[in-house]
Amino acid sequence: MHDNALLYPMFAMVILTFTVLVTLFRTRVRFVREGQIDAGYFKTYQGGSEPAASAQLSRHFSNLFEAPVLFYAACLAALVTHQSGPALTGLAWLYVALRVAHAYVHTGRNTLNHRIAAYLSSWLVLILLWLRVVVGAT
Repeated sequence: MHDNALLYPMFAMVILTFTVLVTLFRTRVRFVREGQIDAGYFKTYQGGSEPAASAQLSRHFSNLFEAPVLFYAACLAALVTHQSGPALTGLAWLYVALRVAHAYVHTGRNTLNHRIAAYLSSWLVLILLWLRVVVGAT
C-alpha cells in the first residue's frame, strides 16, 4: 500500500476552487439584487458588462482550471506510480499555499506585483513537483 498524503493538498485545491465559486455566486447575486447588472446577462454573457469585482472573481475561477490541472495530474501521476515522501508532499502543499496566496491577492486588492510573484512562484513549484515525479518514476 502506498502513501495517500497527496490527496490532502489535492482536496485543499478543490476547497479553494469551491470557495472562489461560492464567493463568485454570492457576488453576482448581490450585484443583481442591487441592480448593477441584469440577471439575463448571465444567460449568454452578452448585452451588458459584468461589474469589475464579479469579472475579477470570474477570471480567477477560470484560472483555477488552467495551471492547477497540471498540479492534479502530477499528484495523480505520483499516486499511480506509488511515489510519496516528504519532498513530494511538501512541494504539493507549497503549491497549494502559493495558489491560496494568489487567490487572496487576485480576488482582493489585486496588486499586480504581488499577484505576479505568487503566480510565477506557483509555476516554479509546479515544475519542481513534476520533475520530482518524473525522476521518481525512473
